[in-house]
Amino acid sequence: MEAKPLTHSTAPHNQKNIRPSSQSDRQNDTHSHTHQEGGVPHVHSEDSLRQIVNRLSRIEGHIRGIKTMVNESRPCPEVLIQIAAVRGAIDRVARIILDEHLSECVVRATKEGNIDEEIAQLKAALDRFLP
Repeated sequence: MEAKPLTHSTAPHNQKNIRPSSQSDRQNDTHSHTHQEGGVPHVHSEDSLRQIVNRLSRIEGHIRGIKTMVNESRPCPEVLIQIAAVRGAIDRVARIILDEHLSECVVRATKEGNIDEEIAQLKAALDRFLP
């Protein structure tokens, strides 16, 4: 199966610049991205990327279902139960991403001597993520 690695960085207005990675990345079955312009690339497995995208696709479908429930004037408790299910699914995706970031990206940054920058980026992301 051919990997579909992407390289992206955060740009102004939360837009992402996405371009295919090199052929050698595709052969290694990896996904790479940088968090900032000129940042150190992070490499993730194609399996991990696929798992996250599949979960997000299911969440997307679930949200469409909730929208249909609202349009059909379904009882509020039923809608709220489904919203709670989506929240839980989003939290599980976030946990997968965080786990992988800690086990792959932070470990790699430690080996490469970039741990301070990586920890600062993680803290900034967690500040925005956590209520």
